[in-house]
Amino acid sequence: MSTSTAKNRIQDIIAQYKAAARPFTYQDYLALPDTGDRYEILKGELIMVAAPNTMHQIVSGNLEFIIRIFFQKHPVGIVLHAPCDVVLSEINVVQPDILVILKKRKAIIQHACVQGAPDWIIEILSPASEQYDFGLKKAIYEEHGVKEYWIVHPKEQWIEQYILQGNALKLNARLEQTGRLASHVAAGLEVDLKEVFDYGID
Repeated sequence: MSTSTAKNRIQDIIAQYKAAARPFTYQDYLALPDTGDRYEILKGELIMVAAPNTMHQIVSGNLEFIIRIFFQKHPVGIVLHAPCDVVLSEINVVQPDILVILKKRKAIIQHACVQGAPDWIIEILSPASEQYDFGLKKAIYEEHGVKEYWIVHPKEQWIEQYILQGNALKLNARLEQTGRLASHVAAGLEVDLKEVFDYGID
């Protein structure tokens, strides 16, 4: 199947589930033809994920490197990055930029996907994702018990840290440009914002 034919097929599938007024599910997602595009399912709606820009990718790489180095010295967790399907439910399938799963919960890492809520999720903002990262995705992460959630703004160089308190992710800290931010779920892991926002291209 050519790429254009596959994309037309996806549009037909989307039109069918919308016409039927039913939620898009993980099983529908698995049946999509491969076009090279990335998708998420948020509350039963299929959302195309835009390709990240270079600033996004540098920040993502810096953060993952910092976390990975910590886990090499202190093997308490596993870090993964997009694209990686995280199946929270049949109608909520996400691809966080970075996700951390503590070793004691490693059983949720399956061959094809992560089946359940990571302990810590990091989303790096882009113009296309901002409305979801602050709104619907945050609500979904709350609902499924993600313990720690970071939102990172590459251009403005700030990080917001949310911690699950009861049933809500509450803002715990906001740092801009400098300072060190300690993870809530990975004890001893501190992130230096200067290292996160080091683009190496000045």
